[in-house]
Amino acid sequence: MSTESPQETVMEPAADRRPVVIVDDVHVEYKVFATGKRPSAADRRSLKQLRVKGKQMRTVHALKGVSFTAYANDSIGVIGTNGSGKSTLMRAIAGLTPTSRGAIYSQSRPSLLGVGAALLKDLSGERNIILGGLAMGFTLPEIEARYDDIVKFAGLEKFIDLPMRAYSSGMTARLKFAIASMATHEILIVDEALAVGDRTFRQRSEARIRDIRDNAGTVFLVSHSMQSIRETCSRVIWLDQGTLMMDGETDEVIKAYHAAQDK
Repeated sequence: MSTESPQETVMEPAADRRPVVIVDDVHVEYKVFATGKRPSAADRRSLKQLRVKGKQMRTVHALKGVSFTAYANDSIGVIGTNGSGKSTLMRAIAGLTPTSRGAIYSQSRPSLLGVGAALLKDLSGERNIILGGLAMGFTLPEIEARYDDIVKFAGLEKFIDLPMRAYSSGMTARLKFAIASMATHEILIVDEALAVGDRTFRQRSEARIRDIRDNAGTVFLVSHSMQSIRETCSRVIWLDQGTLMMDGETDEVIKAYHAAQDK
């Protein structure tokens, strides 16, 4: 996709708002084989040695000098085509992907909620709720008090006693979201979790995100659904090939994004 030079709309914070995440000139680079696979630990040798083995490494510049500040109560949509760096940016903010240059500062540890969160397939949904709650620091009585709401939120009343391996990918993702969102997060990152499930579940999820935001939380939502972005986010960041193209009000950024796609 060809675009004009990057543009940015600076979001001015209200006087009573406080910064909770600062992304300062962040670059992320990683190496892959020419086949597209990342090298294993055993293969991390010099480029010359890899060529002898018939393999070549290349550097992928996934993020290129991204900078912005997120404030308390922000709900920030993150948009861009596949491969634009959205998930890399979210993983960097969560501390899971190291930056090559630049820095990320956060007031508290961000919580990354994505469809890849681990659940144990051999255990029932019920047992996974208990284990997930314990992992987030809840006591058994606290988990018990939230249990019915989690099951209802996920829409799994008829299936909660079945092993997770019997669940569809959509059922699994709904349960992951329901478990993870039962906690109060100061900084929550949602990566494509709303792309699964029917309209009713998406509406429940969007309402839950707004509740988190309204309780002094900051939410990042990565999604290809512009409807979910519009209904949930007050601000949008647009990435293209690792570059921050625009940061501004939701409708303004989505309009510019669609115009670029139509070129």
